[in-house]
Amino acid sequence: MSKPRIKDLLASPGPVPGIAVSGWVRTRRDGKGVSFLEINDGSSLANLQVVVLAGSGLAGAVREAATGAAVEAEGDLLPSQGQGQAWELVARALRVIGPAGPDYPLQKKRHSDEYLREIAHLRPRTNKYGAIMRLRSEMAWAIHDFFRGRDFFYVHSPIITGSDCEGAGAVFRVTTLPEGQAGPVGEDFFGRWAGLTVSGQLEAELMAMALGRVYTFGPTFRAENSNTARHAAEFWMIEPEAAFFDLADDMALAEDMVRALVGHALDRCQKDLELFDRFVEKGLLARLGDLASGAYHRMPYSEAMDRLAKSGEKFEFEPHYGCDLASEHERYLCQSLGGPVTVHDYPRSIKPFYMRLSDDGKTVAAMDMLVPKVGELIGGSQREERLDVLEGRLAEQGLPKETYWWYVDTRRWGTAPHAGFGLGFDRFLMLLTGVNNIRDVQPFPRTPKNLEF
Repeated sequence: MSKPRIKDLLASPGPVPGIAVSGWVRTRRDGKGVSFLEINDGSSLANLQVVVLAGSGLAGAVREAATGAAVEAEGDLLPSQGQGQAWELVARALRVIGPAGPDYPLQKKRHSDEYLREIAHLRPRTNKYGAIMRLRSEMAWAIHDFFRGRDFFYVHSPIITGSDCEGAGAVFRVTTLPEGQAGPVGEDFFGRWAGLTVSGQLEAELMAMALGRVYTFGPTFRAENSNTARHAAEFWMIEPEAAFFDLADDMALAEDMVRALVGHALDRCQKDLELFDRFVEKGLLARLGDLASGAYHRMPYSEAMDRLAKSGEKFEFEPHYGCDLASEHERYLCQSLGGPVTVHDYPRSIKPFYMRLSDDGKTVAAMDMLVPKVGELIGGSQREERLDVLEGRLAEQGLPKETYWWYVDTRRWGTAPHAGFGLGFDRFLMLLTGVNNIRDVQPFPRTPKNLEF
């Protein structure tokens, strides 16, 4: 007997005799002379109805097959006699593999996100979180497909690093020194300070100087004590770097990627997205359709500040030249332009050392893509390829040149213009689903005072 996935059975072109299916019981209804079990194996949003007729000798197994139980059913896939499904499995055998008692925490009702965070080890079994996990998987494949189709090489940047890409200091330290004993740094495992990476960008730049076009896709870490709905201590980043790209090339690549990924989701994850359109954000599918095929806008930072200042809006944080964009500013710009907007050419004072200094000496070739609902989705720049300017920027920001010697060294031999950006994968999933909290698109959220697994 074969054991096909439920999604394949539901798409069957005809009856299938003599099959076996395994999954978890979502609900069970008992009627006169018949019981109906809704089984889900995680392969799709839809369940498979298993029909157990009286006289089949399966009454004992049916009683054990409560909500949450893992079961295996054998029988024939036949046209459904009821409404709401094309096919059903008429069982000849039913076996309870793993029972679930009446205290099973997930019953047939809607549970709040707050409650489900308390039982995060079980929430993937719900419709909402099962759909999110399928989306994570599908979109991870789509990212690789996008870059592979544009001749980018996938490279693995290190998790443990000796430098902080952003220069912000919000880094988790990695140490083997005994707890409570500081000890000389030289006695630690690496003989020097080490931390978890905040970005794979700097290492990706090195690879781009050899392979031309590369991207990283992996976990990054920030030791920021931030309990907002948009921040987590561990999250995944997509970071392409391309030699001989300038800022315009970088912005075009970012726009192409968002269009392609959203279009892929609409093509391949329609049923799961419909769930979020119904229960999370009304109009989600229309918004995603606009992202896949609508207009993308660009404007210099100075123009964005001018637009904000003349908007007549009462902002909590008053916009002015030299300030970073707040969430309320990002929302207004997207709403006023009716779609995504990429703000570029920021003041040098608010951006990191590696961004290319413009000829005016006041701005850097940086860009942030802002999208409706989420705000900043992508941040990137053309990188500073000139040795003397890079060394000056390090000194300007008080960063030790010896920590970045290997990065500076690439500007000594065969330096070339290059550019790249970072896209937070978890924040992108928030964009796709309409989910408002980053904790609810991650399988195992890592936030302050939260380390259950």
